[in-house]
Amino acid sequence: MEYYSHIFSQGHIGSLIIKNRIKYAATETNFNTINGYVTDKEVAYMEAQAKGGAGIVTTQGAYPDIKAEGKGFKGMMSISDDKFIPGLARISEVIKQNGAVSCLQILHCGREGGVELDYCLMPSVVPQKLSYFKQPREISKKQINESIHDHVKAARRAVDAGYEMIELSGIVGYLISTFISRYTNKRQDEYNGNIRDRCRIMMEVIQGIKAEVGNSIPLGIRLCGLELLDDRGGNTVEESIESFRIAEEAGADYVSVTIGWHESSQSVITRDVPMGHWLYVAEMVKKAVNVPVMMAFRQFLPEIPEKAIGEGKIDFWEACRPMIADPEIPRKSKEGRTDEIIPCIACNVCFSRLYYHQPIMCSVRPTLGHEGEESWGYYGFPPIKDRKSIIVVGGGPAGLQFASIAAKKGHKVTLYEKNNILGGNILLASKVDHGAIELLRPVKYLESECHRQKVEINPGIECTPQLLTEKNADIVVIATGSHIKHYSLLESSILLSPEDIIVNGMLPGKRVAIIGGEGVGLGVAVFLSGSGDYDITIIEKTNKLGRDVNPFYLWQYIQLLKKKRVVFMMNSQINGMEGSVLSMGSLNEQKTIEVDSIIVTYRQPAVDWKTALEGTKEKVYLIGDAKKPRRLNNAIHDGYRLGMEIQ
Repeated sequence: MEYYSHIFSQGHIGSLIIKNRIKYAATETNFNTINGYVTDKEVAYMEAQAKGGAGIVTTQGAYPDIKAEGKGFKGMMSISDDKFIPGLARISEVIKQNGAVSCLQILHCGREGGVELDYCLMPSVVPQKLSYFKQPREISKKQINESIHDHVKAARRAVDAGYEMIELSGIVGYLISTFISRYTNKRQDEYNGNIRDRCRIMMEVIQGIKAEVGNSIPLGIRLCGLELLDDRGGNTVEESIESFRIAEEAGADYVSVTIGWHESSQSVITRDVPMGHWLYVAEMVKKAVNVPVMMAFRQFLPEIPEKAIGEGKIDFWEACRPMIADPEIPRKSKEGRTDEIIPCIACNVCFSRLYYHQPIMCSVRPTLGHEGEESWGYYGFPPIKDRKSIIVVGGGPAGLQFASIAAKKGHKVTLYEKNNILGGNILLASKVDHGAIELLRPVKYLESECHRQKVEINPGIECTPQLLTEKNADIVVIATGSHIKHYSLLESSILLSPEDIIVNGMLPGKRVAIIGGEGVGLGVAVFLSGSGDYDITIIEKTNKLGRDVNPFYLWQYIQLLKKKRVVFMMNSQINGMEGSVLSMGSLNEQKTIEVDSIIVTYRQPAVDWKTALEGTKEKVYLIGDAKKPRRLNNAIHDGYRLGMEIQ
């Protein structure tokens, strides 16, 4: 049976024939050396992307200048000198060996560059809105010419390294985009003026590369179709669409449509944006140009680009974060095995780690960055010699992930979950706002994976120490999650838990105190802000909100809660309660507030299983929140690591 006939139809870019309409889109990894050389880890990662079945596989962006002014990430690879060609050639070779077209992206990070310098280059000195970017320095005409030359020579090196396509990045605040945008281009020369003038450097780079490498090597460019910078004088949508026409005129063989800048003040790639939402922008570009149009951005399910290609909105599906989560998406989709796709949940942990100078990781795929290490089992585990009987207590993400991996290795695994529904605390998190329901996708996937690996799942059965003793297993894995900490100082009659509010539908009084300003506390506040008229105070013992929340979501939550007039009391400890008056100590002063309901969000492991099972012959392991309350990615990684380590 044929699945997704549009996605898996043959495509054309320039003179190249592409086996399908899927392109793995460029993303930085921070896997490479600090001086720009390609590492074995990067090659293994790119090999996995090529093996997954995409028609085109694009490298991460490589900075083209020897001064590293275009370098935006400490582990970013370089194409600024011939000495980098051998490493780059290793990537092109593994891509082609696995049946994909190899594409190298050239990326000068511009406003977001100079990561190891004390400045960044821009067309004009426009203050940075994000504190981790360097101070801007205006690029001179001489430096513009040097940069164009750097891009052209980088393209020649890409061809010499065996790449069949070349891509330029002109998005999100990188060098080319800062010339195109009215927000960052305030120059008084020929590189500013109308949109055509602002596209001058883009045209000169495209024309220079085409003159250098010829028409047999397709050249594409990623541009912004909608900047979302209206609050600071960015381009109109009409100007943005015109930039695509100009790129085609200059010689671009395809265009990739992106949305927003890193500085945009609204959501772009988070779960609150419905899947497929931005395709209307790609459709506008498609009507404006005569070269193939590509787009990524919130197309996590193959049926979305399948429909978009069929309707003529795009020509190619670019997959970035979804293929970080599962490089096998093309193959699994083609074979009708979409229930086996590891689902991206738009947490953007991969992205945020780049700005902490850390290698990317994936919440739902612990093998990311370990594709070339046999012990991690990306391509499967070797057979075990000693099959063990294992009981897993708890059917949340940690327990499910462990059970699936242990069973995949060949162990006999039985799982008990006291509730009738699997998912643990994700059942709570999935109800915080309308987009959070996507958090259930990895639970569904892991449950299906457990069934595929013949795990015996027993919902609705509470597993006690006595039951565990009777079952006489070799290994017991405790994944029972966490519960709310007890506060003896508080009036118990008005105490509520997040589960009471979000899962059980209990209604608090109008005046609500939320104790704890980490992820759970903020989630409860967001839920209440969207479900009623409450006077909410968040009481946090430290000086920082949302320490465990990804920055992509934290700023949204705080912005929303401020609009709802939520009060934040920082550095505050609960001292006691009398009647409806809650007293707190905040630095050197005492404060009181009147409350009708109190929601405690600080958590601790649900059961002291180590003590409960002391003296039994079974080996006992704790994972997920049963070990230490943390986030979803910690639970999944805990489960995977223990599963792979047990022999």
